Amino acid sequence: MKNTDVGILSRPLCALAAALLLASCSTVQTTEGGTVGVGRTQRMAVSEAQIEQAARQQYAEVLADARKKGTLNRDAAQLNRIRSISSRLIAQTAVFRPEARNWQWEQNLITAPEVNAWCMPGGKIAVYTGLIEKLRISDDELAAVLGHEIAHALREHARERASQQVGTDLASAGAEIIGSIYGIGGLGKVASTGLQLGIGLPNSRLHETEADRIGVELAARAGYDPRAAISLWQKMAQVSSGAPPEFLSTHPSRESRISDLTEYAQRVMPLFEQARKKR
Repeated sequence: MKNTDVGILSRPLCALAAALLLASCSTVQTTEGGTVGVGRTQRMAVSEAQIEQAARQQYAEVLADARKKGTLNRDAAQLNRIRSISSRLIAQTAVFRPEARNWQWEQNLITAPEVNAWCMPGGKIAVYTGLIEKLRISDDELAAVLGHEIAHALREHARERASQQVGTDLASAGAEIIGSIYGIGGLGKVASTGLQLGIGLPNSRLHETEADRIGVELAARAGYDPRAAISLWQKMAQVSSGAPPEFLSTHPSRESRISDLTEYAQRVMPLFEQARKKR
């Protein structure tokens, strides 16, 4: 099979994946749009309960491993800082998802060199000391990080990605069957690659953009300067190595991201000004 046939084959296979996924999915509205206007409906093939149960188990394993290594919550001052900023952000989540304030939120600090932080489904947060130390992160910038990660949980992006994987797996299996019928070897792998480039990566970039936009609004409403998200990503660019082209990446390019953050930070500045007056 010629390389030029991959694109031709991937189109009907993408359609097959879409048809299979639609048949097994339910349409949900995980969040309200807020000022930033993130209102896209999502199709889910995996239940919220399944994802949250897996997240709780994985979070417990991460904490147990850190505790065993003596790297869990070693810096009380930084831990209190993280929890203080998080509590102010969590208080604003009702704008997007009222029931989120009642989640069993947790915040923990892990001593490790990685410039990283994340929030699992259901509100399980971890911050790595490398993020704080290497970026010399300000409170406003830390709020940008935490707001972004909380937004992923609010939008249930992990559940959506798992649901998309169900469709990809179904389409790949179907392609293997078709390939065996017509004597075309490796068709399942071709389908998987085409679906990743045509559906998986663009959706991952969309998730990042949604989290950026919701994150700056959460920060602004909590009284943190939303423009800190811009300086944060400028710092990230300085400590990270070169990224792949945007169409091959799960994240938007730095230029695209900073441009979008600049626009949406300005959009929520009135919220920040109002919150600052109340403090």
